[in-house]
Amino acid sequence: MSFADRHILVTGAASGIGLATARHLADAGVARLVLVDRDAAAVARITLPCTLDLLPGDVADEAFWDSAAPYLVGIDGAVVNAGVAGAGAIADLDFAEWRRILGVNLDGAFLTLRAAMRAMTDGGAIVATASAAGIKPEVGVAAYGASKAALIHLIKVAAKEGAATGIRVNAIAPAGVETPVWDAIPMFADRVSAIGRDAAFAELAALATPLGRYAKPEEIAAQIAFHGVLLLDQFAQHIHFGLGQIFDARVGIDTSLRQDLLAGRQADAEDVGEGDLHALLARDIDTGDTSHRVSPAAACAWDSRK
Repeated sequence: MSFADRHILVTGAASGIGLATARHLADAGVARLVLVDRDAAAVARITLPCTLDLLPGDVADEAFWDSAAPYLVGIDGAVVNAGVAGAGAIADLDFAEWRRILGVNLDGAFLTLRAAMRAMTDGGAIVATASAAGIKPEVGVAAYGASKAALIHLIKVAAKEGAATGIRVNAIAPAGVETPVWDAIPMFADRVSAIGRDAAFAELAALATPLGRYAKPEEIAAQIAFHGVLLLDQFAQHIHFGLGQIFDARVGIDTSLRQDLLAGRQADAEDVGEGDLHALLARDIDTGDTSHRVSPAAACAWDSRK
């Protein structure tokens, strides 16, 4: 799979899925990468075997994209990946936190899409990082889930608008992925302090996925590249799956299977109630008690994060 002669924009490129995607594309022979991240120090440290334009900036800042326009000339691909996470019940959620998440995940995605589509004068391909949280509603992730659901619809609209000029727009929807976005979750940060990062991920994955693991950023990057190379090929301009599709990237996770696996504890879950998702998960982890798992809906909420 080669990306020779391609010029591709990647946002959220200094860590997680964005950095893994940049590395994957560079290894596949991409000619030039335009890498954007708000962590100026981290993006400045990126070294890859291709031409790099390293742009520190906030994807939700319209002025940033105005200044970035000269670097986007000639791009024929974009990975709309920058995002943030957060958790909290609707009744307890601060409006400022709601706006923080929507600002990056939706406003930032819109501005990135707009800039990329304006720059693609000869057609191209765009892949956005959505989330399973935007497809299935779960407690405790209202802002994040709403931002990703809106992003999915935005991608479908962009696909229709871009089709006339040869721009294919699609999205990928991961579930749990081992990325720094988890650091915004207080319970996860507490577990990292107590037992270390790898063990914290293992505990959460054991509660949320049949395979007992979350995806690695490199696995999602490979899927983005796979869909990207198909969509960058000329034949993709004439096939149905190249427009407005949301590719399911959940690793070993199926809703009906999850619910079947947890059905044996449904009575206990009903007694406990969904309540505070953080507290329920923390209790199971701290006590090692598997007889009072959270309800299927609550247990599955955690696999909705990138």
